This record gives sequence, structure tokens and C-alpha cells, in this order.
Amino acid sequence: MIKYFLSISLILFTHLASGSRIHKASGISPACAKVISSISVQVNGFASRMAVTPPLPVPKGYRVTGCIGGDLNSDGIPDSVLIVKATLKDRLEKTGDGKTVDRNRRGLIVFLGMNGQFKKVTENLNCFSSENEDGGVYFAPELSVEIGRNKLYVHYLHGRYGYWKYTFRLRGSDFELIGYDASNSTGPRIDRQVSINFLTKRRMERINTNTSAEGGDEVFDEKWKDISLEGLARLSQIKDFDNLEEGGW
Repeated sequence: MIKYFLSISLILFTHLASGSRIHKASGISPACAKVISSISVQVNGFASRMAVTPPLPVPKGYRVTGCIGGDLNSDGIPDSVLIVKATLKDRLEKTGDGKTVDRNRRGLIVFLGMNGQFKKVTENLNCFSSENEDGGVYFAPELSVEIGRNKLYVHYLHGRYGYWKYTFRLRGSDFELIGYDASNSTGPRIDRQVSINFLTKRRMERINTNTSAEGGDEVFDEKWKDISLEGLARLSQIKDFDNLEEGGW
């Protein structure tokens, strides 16, 4: 189940282990990045949500729920990320009020554009919870996958409670986690912010000391520290973003 922002804010205080809307060793699945032959497609424009014809292929047992377009490798050629969802019938569940909801997990597949063709470079088919996860007292955060500045962003938006975001950069045939940002809020008031650069191994935390602030009048105590990690987490190896926390693994 998704870790909602009110609970994740407590976990985010723990020390890192070792390294257009990352986790402890026990949570990493075997690498599943694959490279396959190019396939010819017709690129229709270079918009934030790019359409391709014919549709890019997905594994049997999955369906496409979204397509994000943008340049991921700085070559000026549009690339494409498919958001996919499993179609297992035993993951269709009845809620207390008799409504049927789809609890199948979601994932993504990344294709790079190459001279009128697309090549699949990596995939992680089950790293995201269902959009129909039960949020309990609080609504489930909204997942958004974005491409910008030649990077891939996995962004969780939790309304008045804030957000958290993971930044990935393409390296070879996989994406490395290079950044993490989070903001913990109470309505319009920002209570806490965290920003981690995994390349420089630096972590910044800002705590609002003005508990009577109404938004815009916060007073922040800012602290920086070095972090210790070995290597960068890879997108294809993330078993579950819900357990990723601040990017330690």
C-alpha cells in the first residue's frame, strides 16, 4: 500500500542506508533492463504527451494507460515512456460498498527515438501501486511521470499535504536516481522540505520554525550534510516506489 505523506514524513527523517506530471536491499528486484530490436514508428509531433503510430508494443498481460513524450538523451529526437498496468483478473476486488476496483500494479517502459524508429531500453512493469489503492483516512497521492530537461521524473502529489519527487538520468540502458525532493505541508504552510543530490552526495533539510505561519511567512532552519552511499539506484531495479523512502537502498 502506498505510504502516504503524513506517515512518510516520519520515515524521511531516517538516515540513508548506503546509497509532462529509489530503498533497502530487501526491496530491490533483479535487474530487468532489456534492449530489443528497433521498431519502426511514425512520430506525430514532439509534445509533452507524444502520439506514435503504430502503438509501441507492451508485454502480454499489460495494457497502456498513458504515454509521455520528450527528449531523454539530449539528441533532439523525441523519446517515449509508456505507463502500463497489469490485467490480472484476480486483482479486481469488491469494496465495502460493492464497487469493483482494479488493484493491478502499474509500471513503465522507456523507448528511445532513433531516426524514425524506437528502441526499448529499459522497463519496470510493477514498480507502482494501483491508482485505486485504498488511502484509508487520507486520499491516495497522485502519481505523475514527467520528462523535462532531458530527465525523467516520478512525482507524487498529495494535495494539501505536499509532494515528493524522484529525478532520474539516462545512463547506458538504464536510468540512475540522481535526485530526491520533498515538501511536507499543512495546508498552505510548508513545514519541512528535503532536497538530496545523489551525485554530489549532499542533503539539505529545511524546517519551518514558525508554527503559527499561514503560508508565505514561514521561517526556515536550513541544514546541510554529506550522505554516504555506494552507487546510484537504477530505475529497472526498484521493486516498489512505496518502499523507496528518501532513496536509500
